[in-house]
Amino acid sequence: MKYLHFLLPFLFITTLQPSFAQDKENEKIDATIQVLKDFGTMKESIPHELLQVSEGIIIVPGMINAGFVLGGKRGKGIAMVKNEDGSWSDPAFITLTGGSIGFQIGVQSVDLVLIFKHRTTLMNIGKGTFTLGGDISATAGPVGRSGSASTDYKMEAEVYSYSKSKGLFAGISLNGSSIHVDDKANASFYGEATDASDIFEGEDSGDRQVTALKKELTKLYDEND
Repeated sequence: MKYLHFLLPFLFITTLQPSFAQDKENEKIDATIQVLKDFGTMKESIPHELLQVSEGIIIVPGMINAGFVLGGKRGKGIAMVKNEDGSWSDPAFITLTGGSIGFQIGVQSVDLVLIFKHRTTLMNIGKGTFTLGGDISATAGPVGRSGSASTDYKMEAEVYSYSKSKGLFAGISLNGSSIHVDDKANASFYGEATDASDIFEGEDSGDRQVTALKKELTKLYDEND
């Protein structure tokens, strides 16, 4: 019996470890849902013409962009692809990092949304890191409920970036930034090591937060129809 009293605290901690491990991922999904809500209430938004042809999305809440002549950016977020029936896949956790050179000073927190025209781009993300503006074409997306907000809008790039800034200096360039799968976060959230493509092609996890995330993402697309 005395050994049982000695072991109980350790058994309690061990039981709670999976729950604690998921805290960061749960918080990231909650933050992602808030970003989608914020984008949905903006007067100028992502043109519905672009949303109609898009098949993937990356959302990075609170990405930090900082610099003094030499700059850097880093953020963690989620990636999702659209299924053939128009529904959305479960999220895969990703990390975005990059650097830049130029005259800049300050720290900026940016809620970032990347719109992908083709789901295959994100399906291949598990095969290695890819670079925006290098491996795939990327550009700042046009704003406005309609694509007419930009008369030269031809949707020729693969990725279009949108941001909501909260920091000290305006303007952000994503060229040279790299995106890779956060295997540790995915394993923590899903309970096992899971490839991004398996997450995208897998069945709905039924997770309550994931369901709320998909609902908010669908709402953003519907509001822009």
